Amino acid sequence: MITFGQQVELTISCEKLMDMDVFSKSDPLCALYINTSGSQWYEFGRTEMILNSLNPKFAKKFVIDYYFEIVQRLKFCVYDIDNNTYDLSDDDFLGELECTLGQIVSNRQMTRPLLLKDKRPAGHGTITISAEEITDTRVADFEVLACRLDKKVDCYDHHVSGSHDLIGSFKATLAEMQVGTHISPAEFECINPKKQNKKDYKNSGVICIKRCQEYTFLDYIMGGCQIHFTIAIDFTGSNGDPISPQSLHYISPEGYNEYLAAIWAVGNVIQDYNSSKMFPVFGFGAQVPPTWQVSHEFPINFNPANPFCEGIEGVVHAYRQCLPQLKLWGPTNFSPVINHVACFARQAIQQNMASHYFVLLIITDGVITDMDQTRTAIVAASRLPMSIIIVGVGGADFSAMEFLDSDDRLLHSPTGDLASRDIVQFVPFRNFQGNSVALAQSVLAELPDQVASFFSSYKLKPPNFSSVAEPPYKDGLS
Repeated sequence: MITFGQQVELTISCEKLMDMDVFSKSDPLCALYINTSGSQWYEFGRTEMILNSLNPKFAKKFVIDYYFEIVQRLKFCVYDIDNNTYDLSDDDFLGELECTLGQIVSNRQMTRPLLLKDKRPAGHGTITISAEEITDTRVADFEVLACRLDKKVDCYDHHVSGSHDLIGSFKATLAEMQVGTHISPAEFECINPKKQNKKDYKNSGVICIKRCQEYTFLDYIMGGCQIHFTIAIDFTGSNGDPISPQSLHYISPEGYNEYLAAIWAVGNVIQDYNSSKMFPVFGFGAQVPPTWQVSHEFPINFNPANPFCEGIEGVVHAYRQCLPQLKLWGPTNFSPVINHVACFARQAIQQNMASHYFVLLIITDGVITDMDQTRTAIVAASRLPMSIIIVGVGGADFSAMEFLDSDDRLLHSPTGDLASRDIVQFVPFRNFQGNSVALAQSVLAELPDQVASFFSSYKLKPPNFSSVAEPPYKDGLS
């Protein structure tokens, strides 16, 4: 399989920096630190130093590997360089900015005030970070080094030394490559010109293209597409009484349970890709005040007109507040919340723009009761800008969930209707105990491809198309 990795190039500039020098202006430099582990920062690189400038535009750029499914925390520290030592601790600190790479790419360009180390504004100075996507064609054991307008693809055996060996080539039109699907790939014989005249030579392998698209996930995000994140929480009786330490809804003195852990793990990644940071959250399977009727789609803030929570912190707060007010009941029905989100996704696609994509996170402890209706809802949603993530908590049998996560074959509805694509990703929480980073990576790894391939199938360009640099060739092959 041929896949394209993604890199982001960051350009840094500052304005109105503090003047720390007596007889001249500051001589600024920007150092970039990265943290993906949660605690340890390491220096990634530095710009050049610019003499006598309070409004530097640094020529040195930072090229960073981009991973959607990981929170990549960045810290930009600006110093006034006063000597020739490499150590920055003896130079004047002008201010810093902490953010995530997700925040930068979703804004394309962001300007923020520089802060002191105690997080107070520095009083003077802003930093502007601009992002551009770089297409990186490296893959595990071979790489695409040529894919020009004539659609000639050269396949190489990759060597770290840079001395790559040509495996072979093929030519095809873009239309021929685009007919490939996950179920029926487009196939092309890879021919090595040095071997093709040999008597028994047939080919050097077959290239199978399952997807060929013009724009990447980053193109859509940096072009203005918003990711809308909805959470659905299982409040059925099988979770156990929330006041009992044996309950899956029991919140420990440290403020932990598996539901909260899943919300934090997935939400912390996705929240960077929605400018409003407002997330609707629904519960299902509980008796809800004041009527105490069982509901399979109730806002956990009990406000049907405005079911949104502000940020992931707001989601956690609303969950804690609603839990004591519910009577956990049953059954476990998924289809109402799936159809709820699908309604908004259907409205979005009718605009014929790649402006909105919807992600539904369902956190559940048990077997689905309305399996037929859920299958029907998922098959219908597969034709919409929508993906579904299911996290199973506790020790129940999750074989039904794995059936919905149709990695090897597309899902059928009970009436035989075939899903147009795989939109469900299921993981059991117990496989990632204590490792929220690995959980987020597992459930979110397929989402960028789901977003890009959906809009590509509808031939929809990034919404702010003029802001996305259109390359002479960029065919995302896989």
